[in-house]
Amino acid sequence: MRLPLRPFCIFSSLFPRGRRAANQRGLSGAAMRLVQFRRRGDAAGVRVGVEQEAGEGLGVVDLKAFDPSMPSTMRELLELGDEGLQRAQRALASGRCVVERSDIQLLSPVLAPEKVVCVGMNYRDHCLEQNAPIPKEPIIFSKFPNAITGPYDDIVLPSESQEVDWEVELAFVIGRGGKHIKEEDALAHVAGFTVANDVSARDWQMKRNGKQWLLGKTFDSFCPLGPALVTTDAVKDPHRLGVRCLVNGDAVQSGNTDQMIFQTEALVAWVSKFVTLTPGDVFLTGTPPGVGVFRKPPVFLKKGDVVECQIDQLGSIINRVV
Repeated sequence: MRLPLRPFCIFSSLFPRGRRAANQRGLSGAAMRLVQFRRRGDAAGVRVGVEQEAGEGLGVVDLKAFDPSMPSTMRELLELGDEGLQRAQRALASGRCVVERSDIQLLSPVLAPEKVVCVGMNYRDHCLEQNAPIPKEPIIFSKFPNAITGPYDDIVLPSESQEVDWEVELAFVIGRGGKHIKEEDALAHVAGFTVANDVSARDWQMKRNGKQWLLGKTFDSFCPLGPALVTTDAVKDPHRLGVRCLVNGDAVQSGNTDQMIFQTEALVAWVSKFVTLTPGDVFLTGTPPGVGVFRKPPVFLKKGDVVECQIDQLGSIINRVV
């Protein structure tokens, strides 16, 4: 499903916690909206671009067209560290090599990450709606990278499940790798934020496979991401972002990231105790209340449904269920 990007800025995010210490700035101090895209008619060619700022047009600056030495994927760009983002900022400032939105298909901001790290029951009210205790430590699980799909691509209902559900989530992407990262240094390792839908087959998550979550979370197309990777310095305060999910235009979830039990910094510090984080790793930070499985009676997705996940400052992803 290919739909135009629509800005979503109805939630207020001006909040005192938005001021950060110097060691909590993004990789390069660059405020940008980075995207991965494919030119229409070019099935193989993945490119990285930067969205033009408001008032400068609606196009995307093609980084490789501006500088042929630039990488073709977001993960490769992030692996360049500060240098890569500074070169992207120069390309944006040039105003050159702009492609029109109508000529491209937006892809997930990250393809084939090394890790997709997910956090369960990270909103208090989501715990309460299922009569579960508030976690004292982050509950970590994963999806396989094959679950990732684009911001306007279809969610494919698998024949193996009859209970597919929605979960709007704030996601972030690692830009600087590390192990045993201190919480106070964590944001310096985060490249930026994006919108995710942690699509979930509840029958496989909660009843089958020994009630381990992996299989129910990792069917193909079960992780729409996008529309852009909004760099850390372009997000005023990730601790105060409005989060919302609509199904067929009806609001089903609404929350704010200030309700998260474990914030971005704590999650980076916790997970890096166990594994080395690498550029391009994707974190899904949990969902607010309002998922279908805990409604009375339960409600699940069906073919033809349209799911829209929105997060303040980041935008929205819109996926049709097929």
